[in-house]
Amino acid sequence: MRRLIINTGMRTDIPAFYSEWLMNRVRDGFVYVRNPYYRLQVSKYSLSPDVVDCLAFCTKNPYPMLKYLDELKEKYKMFWFVTITPYGKDLEPNVPQFEKVIEDFKTLSSKIGKNAVALRYDPILINEEFSADKHIEMFDKFAKSLNGYTEDVTISFLDLYEKVKRNAPDIRPPTNEEQKYIAKEFVRIGKENNMIIHGCCENPNLKEVGIDITGCMSQEIVEKAIGFNLKAPSRQSKRIVTDGNKEVTKDITLSDKGKPICNCLMGNDIGAYNSCMHLCKYCYANFNKTLVKENYKLHNPKSPFLIGESTPDDKVTDAKQKSWRVDNELEQVTLF
Repeated sequence: MRRLIINTGMRTDIPAFYSEWLMNRVRDGFVYVRNPYYRLQVSKYSLSPDVVDCLAFCTKNPYPMLKYLDELKEKYKMFWFVTITPYGKDLEPNVPQFEKVIEDFKTLSSKIGKNAVALRYDPILINEEFSADKHIEMFDKFAKSLNGYTEDVTISFLDLYEKVKRNAPDIRPPTNEEQKYIAKEFVRIGKENNMIIHGCCENPNLKEVGIDITGCMSQEIVEKAIGFNLKAPSRQSKRIVTDGNKEVTKDITLSDKGKPICNCLMGNDIGAYNSCMHLCKYCYANFNKTLVKENYKLHNPKSPFLIGESTPDDKVTDAKQKSWRVDNELEQVTLF
């Protein structure tokens, strides 16, 4: 049985670049998604509110979707991650200035509620411009600006994939000592601004300095966002991840770096790899910018696919979908 969270943000940034397409899919009530391993295998997902318990987003630019929020609110409960980082155009060529994203974050939170919007400050990386102290300074600025607009913040540290080494040779992950220092200071700043700091599959030892390691999109967080209890199936122990230009199935009970299991309700992603036009140098979901630009040209807002069209050899299968929702409203508790 397919998970009944429809996720739009693990493979690309749909709100930033494909909002018109998403709304066409919502109005038509279904979407086609190609299997990244076997291109002719296609899953058809219903977008009926009867089976979609939560529509989840992860974006660096929510602005293009803001005009559609009222229409979406009529049909769905939502949960949004908005990623805000202090990097410049050298690392994030097409990401808006963080001041603009902060204002759009506030608008989004005001429309759908602070429990349904979380800040992501990631990936945290080190280079000549961004030291550990610089990240602490910038996060303090962001947190003060967003105090009252969210209670949840997720952080992660740079994963240095081979393609990231190629695209941005002058960046590195923080050392273990730097990670602990940054995490401790972020927790302090979070407390000052009524925010919980969650780690995204990070070192479990960061729990010692106050990082929540139970998951950044856990069942508890999703239930808080949508206002209802869910009876979700047990977590899968495998996840598909991308490395270079291929995907691999990864055991997530422990990562290759000894990080904790992922406890999140990630749902079924309707995006496509190699399609995010932010073109961030550290991105795991793009192989190279040439391929991204080629795919972007294949996008048709009226197509059931995010990238490209149907082919005669496609094998389309209806995904088995059933709501997880329990028919009792969750009692909303404010943590701060």
